[in-house]
Amino acid sequence: MSQQGYVASPPLSQAQPGMGGYHSGFGTPASQPLYGHYGTSPQFPAGPSGRRTAPPSYISFARSSFTPPSSTLYIPIPRFPAPAISGPPISPYGQTPFPAPQSLPSQALPPAVTSCPSPVRLLAGQVETMHVGGYGEDPLPRAACLPCQMSGLFLFVYLCITWCLRMSAWVSLTPGNIRGVRVTLFDPCAVSAGPYGGQVSAAQPPFPGTFPGGAAQMAGPPQKKPDPDSIPSPTQVMEDERSRRGGQLYSTDLRGQVPPLVTTDFVVQDRGHTSPRFIRCTAYSFPCTADMAKESHIPLAAVVRPFAAVPDNETPLYVVDHGEAGPLRCNRCKAYMCPFMHFIDGGRRYQCGFCSCVNEVPASYFQHLDHMGRRVDVYQRPELSLGSYEFIATLDYCKDNKPPSPPAFIFMIDVSFTTIKRGLVHLVCDELKTLLDRLPREEGAERSAIKVGFVTYNKVLHFYNVKSSLAQPQMMVVSDVAEMFVPLLDGFLVDFQESRAVINNLLDQIPDMFADTSESETVFAPVIQAAERSGKLFIFHSSLPTAEAPGKLRNREDKRLVNTEKEKSLFQPARGAYEQLSKDCVSSGCCVDLFLFPSQYVDVASMGDVPLHTGGSVHMYSNFQVEADGDHFLSDLRRDVEQPIGFDAIMRVRTSTGFRATNFFGSVYMSNTTDVEMAAVDCHKAVTVEFKHDDALSEDTGALLQCALLYTTVGGRRRLRIHNLGLNCCSQLTDLYKSCETDALINYFAKSAYGAMLNQPLKVVREGLASETAHMLACYRKHCATPSAMSQLILPDAMKVFPAYMNSLLKSAALVASVELSTDDRALQRLMVLGMGVEETQALFYPRLIPLHDVDPVSMAIPPPVRCSRERLSEQGLYLLEDGRQIILWLGQACPPTLVQSIFGVPSFAHVSAVGTLPELDNPHSKRLRAIIDLITQQRPYSMKLLVVKQKEKMEALFLQRLVEDPGLHGGPSYMDFLCHVHREIRQILT
Repeated sequence: MSQQGYVASPPLSQAQPGMGGYHSGFGTPASQPLYGHYGTSPQFPAGPSGRRTAPPSYISFARSSFTPPSSTLYIPIPRFPAPAISGPPISPYGQTPFPAPQSLPSQALPPAVTSCPSPVRLLAGQVETMHVGGYGEDPLPRAACLPCQMSGLFLFVYLCITWCLRMSAWVSLTPGNIRGVRVTLFDPCAVSAGPYGGQVSAAQPPFPGTFPGGAAQMAGPPQKKPDPDSIPSPTQVMEDERSRRGGQLYSTDLRGQVPPLVTTDFVVQDRGHTSPRFIRCTAYSFPCTADMAKESHIPLAAVVRPFAAVPDNETPLYVVDHGEAGPLRCNRCKAYMCPFMHFIDGGRRYQCGFCSCVNEVPASYFQHLDHMGRRVDVYQRPELSLGSYEFIATLDYCKDNKPPSPPAFIFMIDVSFTTIKRGLVHLVCDELKTLLDRLPREEGAERSAIKVGFVTYNKVLHFYNVKSSLAQPQMMVVSDVAEMFVPLLDGFLVDFQESRAVINNLLDQIPDMFADTSESETVFAPVIQAAERSGKLFIFHSSLPTAEAPGKLRNREDKRLVNTEKEKSLFQPARGAYEQLSKDCVSSGCCVDLFLFPSQYVDVASMGDVPLHTGGSVHMYSNFQVEADGDHFLSDLRRDVEQPIGFDAIMRVRTSTGFRATNFFGSVYMSNTTDVEMAAVDCHKAVTVEFKHDDALSEDTGALLQCALLYTTVGGRRRLRIHNLGLNCCSQLTDLYKSCETDALINYFAKSAYGAMLNQPLKVVREGLASETAHMLACYRKHCATPSAMSQLILPDAMKVFPAYMNSLLKSAALVASVELSTDDRALQRLMVLGMGVEETQALFYPRLIPLHDVDPVSMAIPPPVRCSRERLSEQGLYLLEDGRQIILWLGQACPPTLVQSIFGVPSFAHVSAVGTLPELDNPHSKRLRAIIDLITQQRPYSMKLLVVKQKEKMEALFLQRLVEDPGLHGGPSYMDFLCHVHREIRQILT
């Protein structure tokens, strides 16, 4: 990878028409305490004398004739009108040359300044040293002295005109400089009277995150619109990576190598370090010292997805059985046997790679060493040669030293008036008849060992006995929800295959039993209490639980709190019952998956808190209609039931000497500072782990991680899944920035910000994110980049699109303060992101925008995406946007009728309706589009609802707000404006 940075164009000094920016309170002084590790302002000591310097990347704010290296991009930015500053008047015409100098005779120009008398030479030298026009090629020749026979008056007039021409770049005259004028080129972002480039109007913006004042309020003549291709493109970065590393074999034999991007298809060969599918890091070279890490402001973190699915073309994890002795571990730090252990003394002892403790090798595990000091059976033992593998756990790893019981799936159906009338109960019962045949099972087993049970509820709970020996299912009602208990032990949890007839009979009867119900109130917390046991609860719920019972909720949505200090209270879960409920569920190994079907506020922040801490998921279908949303819901339900999963899990992350894991973000519960508890962990859940230094690290030994996950399989067996990863350590900041991964960085920042928003005002959280971005890039500029004009924004090559992702995060629904967004939708996004892996957050914060109007009907690949901006749209086009949660088809109003006919089966644009499915038409375009949608859906962990929107219609707002390079519809700047803000902050930090 090139050590060059990336040069991108600077943002505008003032907002363009249709472009947003930051409100006046967005930026904070560097010394202001912020949340988490953002609290300290950076200090920038002089770099070590022997440091290596990488050629920089530049976002240029001024013309430059400096010739950069071939791999460095210099992107020009248009000039802007000058602000009113003290000093001599500045030409209002920008770069437009005055006609007067053009009419001067050529013989009036002298051959050299040195031929002038001393006073004239001094005056010409002062003008020459100003370099007022920047580095670029000047529109006029440089100031030179006129022939001595020229009159003094003509010389004075000529020099004044030339000086005025060069003032097309802004200057600040520094008083007190007697020998010459000290000139400072101003960043266009920092020139105007407004705090972030624009002149502030009297009326303040109605929401934070927007530019104060619009284009019409800006002073000066119309500005030239910048070229959007001049700033780093995430889509181009992804395409370049695909062409360079796509389809290749990625071998994990090298420590600290940076893996391909998550958007690139590659095949992993495990050769000693775990696959990036299991662990991805924010940086693959950790700084050797804590001071270096603090100065860089780059968080040191790993995104761990311990149960990630392994593709069919890769080798599945090996299972190692050490018998009754169990897995071999270090006596001191308890790290498990792995390729980082060093065998010594002829193989009779080994030194732990994590704590350096020397341990005896049991006689049953002894093996001789070869001439290179390796065991001769190293390639016959997965734990000595692979980065990921599993151990069969002994009874010592089981609760009470007893084998665990097989887990259970319990389906709990809301049978209140709302769900019955919508047809939801009938839909769920019909689906379960076939879905239960596809319960997950142990590899090689003929049928699933998972038990199933059924509960219906409104204000009271109904338990069902479906024992196989019964002719009809039996119902038992528990009306005392304050003291919840299970009224039967035998017959509640059964084997589906044995009780199939009774269960199908029950599923047929449930919709009819409650068809005439008028009960509209429901309970929620007692429903979970009723089934606390190892396994998973599938709860189908429709309304705010207002019935008198533990966990009763009230409507807390208050739009008046938005953008205030108390806004954080909207996302805090209700105290009391739900806190205890999460703790009890984790202790019992009970995971909760919640399917919500609200028509109004349901307090997702509180109801989703239990799924969040138990490793479950929350799915919400607002204003659910069976015809429009039924397929989407059933697809989510099928995936949740069938996906690979482990139960009653505990994870611990061990590190080598010098650093340790300190913070954990995810769908987890922490009863102490080291054990990550999950009632269940599926193949999509990820935990982000942050590390801090305890001592200095060594470049020779590197930094080692081991993630150990103890869990129960779907067959009721205890296993230990081990993932090992080795990272490099560096003493140069250049090496740190070269090894960063933008996708993992955004995953960390998103989770840390969504965690902090419960305790900090959203304004402070947003300011913290922007401040961290500026400090990271300022440190790179100061210590890693070659010297350049301060009017250039310099980005590390590995992080050149980091500002684009960060700007999208700042405009995400959870962080933007807008009364137009519902509190439940914002809380739902927060809960979802906390459990996401790197692939999901990458798709969410930078969606794919795929043009479909000119797609090749015979190609099998997904067309390359374009940048997420309305400037990339054509009125004659058809575009697909997907972010991992939904698919939106945007249809331009001038789309050719032939294309509309082939895709939608209607004669013209006016006849297209916002449907959730596409007709299956027998033509190449229809088949190709449906194949693309199917392929995209298979790549994502959740099903995605399809929505068709038409240009200039009301529903188009749902599409436009996902074009993340444009100003946010609910507040937030454009990508260009955010670069402007970041550059200004960097200037302030460095000066």
